[in-house]
Amino acid sequence: MTTATDPTPAAEPTPLCEPCQGIQRNWRGAPGHAELRQGNNRKELHGRAQVTVTGYFCDRCGAHWHYTNDKRNQRAGWSLAPD
Repeated sequence: MTTATDPTPAAEPTPLCEPCQGIQRNWRGAPGHAELRQGNNRKELHGRAQVTVTGYFCDRCGAHWHYTNDKRNQRAGWSLAPD
């Protein structure tokens, strides 16, 4: 009996550049870095309030970030966008 193997290896995530590694996640008001390029923004409903979520792309490593601006939540802020 033979075991089937997947000929395509799982795609490894691209490592974050040093400036992206330094971004403090999930903390409102934390700074990004100079090589982040702003993309689109959208409004989302969080509880009863609308918050703005802005997308950013790193010119150095290509990481896709979201910044959630929710003044009621100190734990809002930077997060990596889901793949």
